[in-house]
Amino acid sequence: MCLKTHNIAIAVLFSTALFTLLHGGAFEAGIVPVLNVITMSLFMTAVLEHTESLLAPIIIHFIWNAVGAIILGGVSLADDYPSLINTTLSGNQLISGGIYKMEGSIVVLILNIVFTYLIIRMKRRKI
Repeated sequence: MCLKTHNIAIAVLFSTALFTLLHGGAFEAGIVPVLNVITMSLFMTAVLEHTESLLAPIIIHFIWNAVGAIILGGVSLADDYPSLINTTLSGNQLISGGIYKMEGSIVVLILNIVFTYLIIRMKRRKI
């Protein structure tokens, strides 16, 4: 069992590092976008572990990109995304994400942490 635990920890670290590096635009945007990418990766990993299917995190990531970027235009870290609506939020930059839109927002960070916690809790309760 110890070996399995260490393998999972190594896999989580490796996949999170890879996911974060593949979203390199976050590094130019600052600490909150980087934390958002890291916590999204941890959320996707928790979903993978809970569902025991790679399809679930793929679908969630697709929905995030489709709704957040393509439909709402709320993603600015990937300039090559087309968008139907160009969402611009104003106000406190930490909450609105400023020029980085939702990917620069602490709201996304909090939601990622909450969703990750809920999935981990569901897995432990075998829901």
